[in-house]
Amino acid sequence: MKTFGHWLSSPWRRSFLAALAGALPMVTFPGPSLWWFAYVALVPWLLLVRSAPTGKRAAYDGWLGGFGFMLAVHHWLLPSLHVFTFVIAALLGALWAPWGVLVRRFLAGAPSPGRSAAALVVLPSGWLAVELVRSWQGLGGPWGMLGAGQWQVGPALRLASVGGVWLLSFLVVALNVAVVLLVTVRAARAAAVAGLLAVAVVASAAWVWSPRPHLDGRVRIAVVQPGVVDGARSAERRFALEERLTHRLAGQRVDLVVWGESSVGFDLADRPDLARRLTALSRETGADLLVNVDARRSDRPGIYKSSVLVGPDGPTGDRYDKMRLVPFGEYIPARSVLGWATSVGKAAGEDRRQGTRQVVMDAGHGVRVGPMVCFESAFPDMSRHLARDGARVLLAQSSTSTFQHSWAPAQHASLAALRAAETGRPMVHATLTGVSAVYGPGGERVGPWLGTRASTAQVFDVPLAAGTTPYVRFGDWPVYGALLVLAAGSATGGVRTVRLRRRTPEPHVRPARTVRGSPARPGR
Repeated sequence: MKTFGHWLSSPWRRSFLAALAGALPMVTFPGPSLWWFAYVALVPWLLLVRSAPTGKRAAYDGWLGGFGFMLAVHHWLLPSLHVFTFVIAALLGALWAPWGVLVRRFLAGAPSPGRSAAALVVLPSGWLAVELVRSWQGLGGPWGMLGAGQWQVGPALRLASVGGVWLLSFLVVALNVAVVLLVTVRAARAAAVAGLLAVAVVASAAWVWSPRPHLDGRVRIAVVQPGVVDGARSAERRFALEERLTHRLAGQRVDLVVWGESSVGFDLADRPDLARRLTALSRETGADLLVNVDARRSDRPGIYKSSVLVGPDGPTGDRYDKMRLVPFGEYIPARSVLGWATSVGKAAGEDRRQGTRQVVMDAGHGVRVGPMVCFESAFPDMSRHLARDGARVLLAQSSTSTFQHSWAPAQHASLAALRAAETGRPMVHATLTGVSAVYGPGGERVGPWLGTRASTAQVFDVPLAAGTTPYVRFGDWPVYGALLVLAAGSATGGVRTVRLRRRTPEPHVRPARTVRGSPARPGR
């Protein structure tokens, strides 16, 4: 152990170990999907920060661990953004520097039972504060939230219906903190066991008492996934392939047909011939088509990504313009400063325009759908608002063809399970090139995943549900609770500091004496 401590005395070795420890949670997400590892994945990082000799070193350990975490969960961006991926990871990783200071404050040395119990609440709250800040769209959005690795765990999905993915992240961090206390601090083992039991009680209570979605009929939704279409005139050839695949749905009694993101590369007002072909497909299949137009609009300046509904009489007029754009992929934040990113990677050459409001569409057959585009499915608040506005089915039109041979398509598809469980509404994740997936109102998988090699039209029998989940009703309450915990902790710490200063007596300074031996008087 002494040898290992000496090895850690090197700042460079310690920094490398911090980044490596921070990267460990990556394997809890797809493709590996080692969801169970999340319960101990933070332990090496916590142990390292706990051993930091100073608060400054703890902040560095937090920052470098955050860098490793961000780089690991976004590693699939490297072929597109190249060196800029490291810049983004370093900037976002800095958000964990204050968390590192918190870890050392509550876990260093031999914490008392009281401090250990506080750590089980304060440290998960600090983690949630970091996830809240980095979830802002301008910082890349909430991709890779720690709780998202639990997307295939039944009890975790029930918890998501209560407090969203935020509650899952909180409890996962609490479990890791409890494990650290259990193995390192003998005096805190009672608090650690109590923390583990508390997590088990919360999960059991959610499983037993949280209202379950009330199933209320079914709807048949077809996903058209053409696969990769590259080369000259790719937009026309992709449209033709999607058209052929949709023809196969005739006679299958579908209620809605969904194409993926950027499935139509031309504004339909500029290309009435394409609008007529889509209208004919709607008549042939007996269902409305929800396509995604990625083109310069004819009625206003700029390029938009828009979900457009087409019925048997042509475009219905329902249109949703994507609101949350992918930084660097669809626009350059502060382009005047960061525009150089286009010279080192595949960053957006022109900023796409943003929509201004979410839309719930009536797709016929009694189906009210709430569309989202691409990584908007990573934002819990967007699906929650659509559910509150009356959407019975959530839809995400996506395309991850740029990252076709990475873990990104599967990670993106897994997010729909969480959005379904949070809202109690089924969700359809329709892509151009895979992975496409459908989930029921409890987050359970419906039908097969359509992988990245599939080129097909697949019909899903999607269960509908009524009712409102606690998360839809109460929103991001775990986040608000975490911020209150941190505010209360800061206030308590400030009060203690003031009291200590008041109790500390002024140092007694003996008066200086003159040469004659008498005390010196002021002014002499």
